[in-house]
Amino acid sequence: MAHREHDHIGKKLIFNTFNHKATETIPWVPFAGAHAGKLKGYSGKEILSDVDKLFECLLEVNKKYLPDGQPILFDLQIEAEILGCDLKWHDKGPPSVNSHPLMNNDNIPDYIPTKKDGRIPFTLQIMKKMVESVGNRTALFGLTCGPLTLAAHLRGTKFFIDLLRNVDYAKRLLDYTKNVNIQMVKYYAEAGMDIIASVDPVVSQISPKIFEKYLVGIFTEIFKEIKRHDKFSSFFVCGDASNNLELMCKTEPESIFVDENIDMEYAHSILSNYNVILGGNIPLTTILLYGTQQDNMKYVVDLIDNIGKEDLIIAPGCDMPYDIPIDNVVGAVQAIREPELVKKALKQYEKEDLTIDVKLPDYNNLDKPLVEVYTLDSDICPACGYMKEAGQMAKNSLKDSIDFREYKITTPENIAKMKSLNLKHIPCLLINGRVVYSSIIPDNDELVKILKKKIEED
Repeated sequence: MAHREHDHIGKKLIFNTFNHKATETIPWVPFAGAHAGKLKGYSGKEILSDVDKLFECLLEVNKKYLPDGQPILFDLQIEAEILGCDLKWHDKGPPSVNSHPLMNNDNIPDYIPTKKDGRIPFTLQIMKKMVESVGNRTALFGLTCGPLTLAAHLRGTKFFIDLLRNVDYAKRLLDYTKNVNIQMVKYYAEAGMDIIASVDPVVSQISPKIFEKYLVGIFTEIFKEIKRHDKFSSFFVCGDASNNLELMCKTEPESIFVDENIDMEYAHSILSNYNVILGGNIPLTTILLYGTQQDNMKYVVDLIDNIGKEDLIIAPGCDMPYDIPIDNVVGAVQAIREPELVKKALKQYEKEDLTIDVKLPDYNNLDKPLVEVYTLDSDICPACGYMKEAGQMAKNSLKDSIDFREYKITTPENIAKMKSLNLKHIPCLLINGRVVYSSIIPDNDELVKILKKKIEED
């Protein structure tokens, strides 16, 4: 669907890419959510609840990182908070959902958020200010919480059991969260967003069979609604959604953004068959957070060499960690703008592997079964949060019969542990050092059954 033109260079790059026109430069979209606060010394909570502070920080992102496209908020809890979820606030990230109002009942809500509810007035106000300030030169992204993630926010891990055993309820709840999503699309379109994305990280945690059964029709309706408002549409996912990519394309978004769990060459080969733009995927921790400036530059030029310029937008894999060094982002921007020049400068450069001696548990001599969950950060990543919650629920059920630990790969030590275990994708759940669930949220009853068997064996 070729439409929507614009003349300014940054915005024009985004618009031309979405319209499948050739561009001299690949567009760049930094997902500076809570990280925007670091640029001005504010916490995540401060910028996600104070219009003036957020506006100050977003302008600084625009100035320092020279984006062609820029998200306004990276906060997937706005809708959930209105619908009854308690939030836990974090200094270095967005809030996370801390309760699930439908966990202990089978109700289907019917309330659709209005423009006066919760932090929607705050969101619309900051959108208006950004449209007026940079909207002539920067394409602005409005992000909604996707229907599957919103259903999980409302129901908790119980919803993953519903998808298998309580089909009618799951369908009705997803139809409701779809309607919430569509209403938010209308608000953001009216606020002047150029691209509206349904951000649904939990999509990476379900099988293609479940996606096809429940979600193809729902996402198709959402993207049709976005296009009905003459806006570009996007589907954001994090985690290993490789097996769902083709089905995601069939819902007809105009773009799909992925993280480092998905191979970009593979993704590009799938998306090109459907005329869908690919966005991503500078790794959040191993490159952006803990890499050098040269590591970031090399990742970008290698990505361009492997994929080319066509139908590509370069972005971080997901919401940027708060403490990413500014120089690393600046290096990535330089590589996007001048890839050939940077490639020559890095001709002899080789990335140094992270070398940290770490001690893993002695898995062959454990006193009791050990459940370990590796996550990006369960406080800020919903898919990671639900994997951790599944492990915690098993621990609550079996009490002192098992041990439970979470490792966030936001520290060099935990990255080294992940590499020592040869873990390919996160989030994942291990039992006694072996991966049992990777990018699939476990059925609690099934997980408890597996653990009880392990207890008996010991």
